[in-house]
Amino acid sequence: MAEFELTFDGAFADRGLLDFYDAGKALSGFQRSLALTAHLVINGEIITQAPAAKGFQLLIPPFERGSWKSKAIFILPVAMAALSAGKDSPLGQIVTSVYDVVLNHTMGFHVDYNKTLQEQYGEYLAGKKITSERIDALCEKIEASIADMHRPIVISQTATRASVERCDGRRVKLGPDLNSLIYDYVKQTIINDEDENIIGYVASYNINTYSGRIYSLIKKRLIPFELQDTAKNAKMIGLITRSQHLNGQSRSSGLGYSNDAESLVSLAATELSSPTGRTKKYLVSKVVPAPLQP
Repeated sequence: MAEFELTFDGAFADRGLLDFYDAGKALSGFQRSLALTAHLVINGEIITQAPAAKGFQLLIPPFERGSWKSKAIFILPVAMAALSAGKDSPLGQIVTSVYDVVLNHTMGFHVDYNKTLQEQYGEYLAGKKITSERIDALCEKIEASIADMHRPIVISQTATRASVERCDGRRVKLGPDLNSLIYDYVKQTIINDEDENIIGYVASYNINTYSGRIYSLIKKRLIPFELQDTAKNAKMIGLITRSQHLNGQSRSSGLGYSNDAESLVSLAATELSSPTGRTKKYLVSKVVPAPLQP
């Protein structure tokens, strides 16, 4: 078992009050970010919807009087009791460490992945294929949830700051404080002036939204993309769906891509990135067959 706590301070929060709607959104963001992190640690896979998380429970106890804080209690099933016994359980510590890394990265603070995780939990993380690329993908998935955790601070302004801690046994602070400056960073997106040539494998594509995910050979991770009007024609969409189809047929790894050159595609795209240079999304203006790889 592990306990995590989200605490708001300042303004109405010092009297135990927050805007009702913003408090609900903040708790939802807290739950989702923690659930997606725990699911990656336990199952070695990235998901997008918190209800799909499995292998553990996240429970919420009653609120405490005189402050505005909420706890999330992480519990593993009896079948995994050997890994979850006591407050310093291995899995609880790994979830804590990964969540700390993800909070820091998402909110703009650099953490050395290899130093903080691989040296301590290398064998377990390697077994679950939890790589720095997957940590990066997790950051992308929970970015909106981290933004929602700021709502009482920046929308209703019923608090001025917040913090996340591991609170069973000794207290361990996770990530930076949440405040209006951090929110501005999380919400900020930089649009690069020039198109890039992105070569990779299409892992997913939605015909209704003209959006999907591509495994970039250069970035070595899955990145969301969206087709612009110039790419919304039958020929270019056909190349996208062909890449997805061939990739799905010959996929030989668990990372969402294959090693089959036939499923490669080339995108001319504008990159949307965070202030630290992490690619958030590609806006695709043109799709062509990928050049032959050496």
